[in-house]
Amino acid sequence: MVGGHDTLIALGNPVPACMSISLTPSQNRFLRGLAHDLKPLLQIGGKGVTPAFLAELDEVLERHELVKVKVGGDDRDARDASIASLVEQSHSVLVQRIGHTAILYRPAKEDRQIVLPRG
Repeated sequence: MVGGHDTLIALGNPVPACMSISLTPSQNRFLRGLAHDLKPLLQIGGKGVTPAFLAELDEVLERHELVKVKVGGDDRDARDASIASLVEQSHSVLVQRIGHTAILYRPAKEDRQIVLPRG
């Protein structure tokens, strides 16, 4: 992949925006591969998940569809709760979580960049 977030285009079938997001194992693997070289675009700080953070996350997901988010804090349960809150409130799906980093995916309403492979 060349160019980072601006060139995340692949062949397959798009996910309709009106559907709730449910990924097959092969689609999840595909997204993990795309996210491998991405840098985290957002970081949850000491204030946690705020309305301003959610607004920024919504814009970033609409623009990039696949986003890495760094989650601060030493308490694993608190990080898990923050990630669950992000997924629920942003209507995205958790592709993968490793340590302090979560990968979120939500197809754009318009101008899709990522086309998921079939099943």
